Amino acid sequence: MPAARESLLDAADTALARRPWSAVRMVDVAAAAGVSRQTLYNEFGSKDGLARALVQRAADGYLAGVERALSAPAEPRDRLTATVEWTAAAARENALVRAMLTGCWSERLPTPPFSSAQSTSTVPAQRRADGPLPTPRDFLRIVRDRAVTALTGPGVTPAESAGLARSCELVVRLALSCVAASPGEGEMAELVRAVAPWQTT
Repeated sequence: MPAARESLLDAADTALARRPWSAVRMVDVAAAAGVSRQTLYNEFGSKDGLARALVQRAADGYLAGVERALSAPAEPRDRLTATVEWTAAAARENALVRAMLTGCWSERLPTPPFSSAQSTSTVPAQRRADGPLPTPRDFLRIVRDRAVTALTGPGVTPAESAGLARSCELVVRLALSCVAASPGEGEMAELVRAVAPWQTT
């Protein structure tokens, strides 16, 4: 029931924007999505299951944006700049993304445990959400590795590949710092140039 699941997650997101997670009621989420409370429990199992699914969806959305930035038909440095810009924008617009990237969870947000939850769900998407949730360190590794893969061209030597990995890690760390203190307009490209100085063709 993917459509109902997305409607429920949208309704939970809307409720979370208006009140702290502790005040979000399952019955209200179900009503806002136009489904029964039983459908909500069938899909997520519990309020904790709903919280895990919200966090997983925010993580997936952020990483999909990273993929778009890295696969754009542009110079490597421009793709890295787009990744930094996307990271800062996604964290600004979505409190869950900001919390996941920084590890700073406010009292308003759901804070599901990041280790795997025991899952009895028959819903594949919920079993996935019940798995381990990404930590800030996980995001650093995932985005760095995706950047290296996206930017590695043919004939790259091991030394060049190691240098690219270091540059990509620095860029990802830069992106995370931009979440806390966003630079001014146009400054991100300058910062990326400073930490990723390789020549592009």
